[in-house]
Amino acid sequence: MRSSARVISVDAEGKVESVETAAAHAVRERLRRLAWLLDSSIPVPGTRFTVGLDALIGLVPVLGDLIGAVLSSFILAEAARLGAARSVLLRMALNIGLEGLVGIVPFAGDLFDAAFKANQRNVRLLEHWLERPRKAERSSRLFAAALIGGIAIGLVLLVAAGVLIARWLLSLF
Repeated sequence: MRSSARVISVDAEGKVESVETAAAHAVRERLRRLAWLLDSSIPVPGTRFTVGLDALIGLVPVLGDLIGAVLSSFILAEAARLGAARSVLLRMALNIGLEGLVGIVPFAGDLFDAAFKANQRNVRLLEHWLERPRKAERSSRLFAAALIGGIAIGLVLLVAAGVLIARWLLSLF
């Protein structure tokens, strides 16, 4: 009979924070290291700011951003393998998409990429979900609802602005 090894995290007061399998613990550690490497592994001399390989790779136009998105997607795939909720995976995908989309803009996108640190955000989301699944799912659902609501309001305002501009242009003739 084979027992599965467990890793038990205990806080300073001796209270159990989490219990997980050794395999899941190894995946979390690997993802933390990868996120650090991609987002914060290189200190900027003379500052407290750090950048990672993702920001450096992103300096190569288009191809660098695609490579960065592929590397970031590995964290998303591992989260899916660990069974993360769809709402959490959606939020992680939005972080990757936002970083990739803004990263396309020359220079400013690279600065955003260095500051936003989507990979570390995604690892934190995954860890939050592993430690408190219901709370993480609820906050991710609220985030998705707010995002969809914001997009809907933006579209309504865009259509309204289009109608007003069209009326103004027609009044000129």
